[in-house]
Amino acid sequence: MIPSPDAHLPLDTLLQPESDLEKLLLTLPEFQQGLRWGEPRFGHPEGLVAYHVREVLENIDLIPNLPTDDRARLRLIALSHDTFKYAEDRGRPRDWNRHHGVLARRFMEHYTDDPFVLDIIETHDDAYYAWLGSRPGCTAPGARSLVGLLHRVGHCLQLYYLFFKCDTQTGDKVQASLKWFEKNVLGIEYVRVREW
Repeated sequence: MIPSPDAHLPLDTLLQPESDLEKLLLTLPEFQQGLRWGEPRFGHPEGLVAYHVREVLENIDLIPNLPTDDRARLRLIALSHDTFKYAEDRGRPRDWNRHHGVLARRFMEHYTDDPFVLDIIETHDDAYYAWLGSRPGCTAPGARSLVGLLHRVGHCLQLYYLFFKCDTQTGDKVQASLKWFEKNVLGIEYVRVREW
């Protein structure tokens, strides 16, 4: 995929930043490049990362009774979670230290020290990878262990789940990984965001 030729996509208008940090991020060239990257593909028919982020932000707004601090955290995660896909290593074998979640975390460490935000940004795809790994005969190179994921995000499990749900219920993503997560993870409070 190549960066979109639409360098004039009005990110402020599309994403409606609410905090000073959100506004700052949208002025940074590497952040802008990432939000303007992408083309329609399976799971992301919307194409550009910015359009996907807009869908995730809309889902966050649908979460009932969400505390203000958690909403702010989820928005920050949404803005940054896929923004470094353009810089991700796509070679084989894959260098997982150059996964877009890891790159986004490293970038965001300069702007926040919130472990919930940073850990969820880094591991936001790992629930999907754990679902892949749970399937019989799976040999997917990105497969992860659910036990390992829960050990990693246990301190922020409910927020992780909320983000995973808001991220998964976008585009034309298959919902099987989310249903599997909700069925197999103890300690999360089920939340309805969208009807699928």
